[in-house]
Amino acid sequence: MFIDTHCHFDFPLFTDDITDSIRQLRQAQIVGLIIPGVSVNHFNTILQLANDYDEVYAALGLHPIYQHTQADLEQLGHIVKQKPKKLVAIGEIGLDKYDQTIDWQQQLSFFRAQLALAKQCDLPVLVHSRKTHDIIYHELHQADLPCRGVIHGFSGSYQQAMQLIKIGYYIGVGGVISYARANKTRNTIAQLPLESLVLETDAPDMPLSGRQGQANRPEYIVETFNILCQLRNEPAEQIRNTILTNTLTLFSRINKMKRPHND
Repeated sequence: MFIDTHCHFDFPLFTDDITDSIRQLRQAQIVGLIIPGVSVNHFNTILQLANDYDEVYAALGLHPIYQHTQADLEQLGHIVKQKPKKLVAIGEIGLDKYDQTIDWQQQLSFFRAQLALAKQCDLPVLVHSRKTHDIIYHELHQADLPCRGVIHGFSGSYQQAMQLIKIGYYIGVGGVISYARANKTRNTIAQLPLESLVLETDAPDMPLSGRQGQANRPEYIVETFNILCQLRNEPAEQIRNTILTNTLTLFSRINKMKRPHND
């Protein structure tokens, strides 16, 4: 049993043949999948998919590398405050310094506003951070969200990860660990407390090693898990059960599944 905490399942690659996409999910024993929003144009599709399929859950947010307006922010707040049944997080939100053409002050403003919304509505966040880990830590520490969240696609240092873990955040483990050259990330994930990790794919992005140039898929989370087991010292069953428990603890609105028992 796996839960993909970050998959753009509303993209055409999956929705163009949604019946087959769901079938492949179920074959891979993926019992939950969270779709993060990137802009208001995606919100209706995400909520509809969550409504139509038991495995699918929604997160709504304004991604930092997309262009947004104040009206978009207000629309997000309006929808979230209605408490859609399968809305489990605010995201994908965050900061990104990779593309220097994006207005930094606007990124900060929108990020802070969405953190405030998450705090008001008692929801965790899915946080995008690229070249901004230290700033993200400061902003999250200041925001002091009751539900915390996941640092998605983490590629920082062990010290940066531990700072975020110490204030209650989880680290998203994805396909980056499949690359032998990603030594810093692999070593970091190998050393972090198991109780701080969750699995994600970021599909159709972040393909695993050997699939460069191909679309990523949520089913490949099984391969990510197997690679994680190679990096860690704990037994595979303990890793699987602990990560599932972590996920269900953080995303408490995913309440239809039984928590695993570590015998």
